[in-house]
Amino acid sequence: MEQYVKRTQRDYTMSFKLSVVRQIERGEMTYIEATKHYGIQGQSTVRNWLLKHSSMDWCTLGTLSRKRNPSDMDKQPLTPEQRIKELETQLLAAQQKAQLFEAMVEVINIQYPTIAKKSLGKSSKPSKPKKP
Repeated sequence: MEQYVKRTQRDYTMSFKLSVVRQIERGEMTYIEATKHYGIQGQSTVRNWLLKHSSMDWCTLGTLSRKRNPSDMDKQPLTPEQRIKELETQLLAAQQKAQLFEAMVEVINIQYPTIAKKSLGKSSKPSKPKKP
């Protein structure tokens, strides 16, 4: 039977600390999730890293423990990484909409070929010039 060995204080490299802080800033995980994921003994350890090394203003513990929702993000300026992630999400949604619209046009062309052949924006009646 193995004997219990109490964990002792561990030193983390600066690059590791900054990596964890960046992941939390990007919204990939909360500081509690980071603590569990990386096996960091105390939650205050990651909290202290955020206070010391973060470019964001972490004024209360509540903002650290929960993932930020869109209304909170409007109040704070986004980091470049967060903005890139947001724009990538918007781009993906726009691409999916474009594919949907293309599929709808194909279905219309197949089911209603006479309607699809008419050019959009041109009327079938000749227009008369307006009298001054």
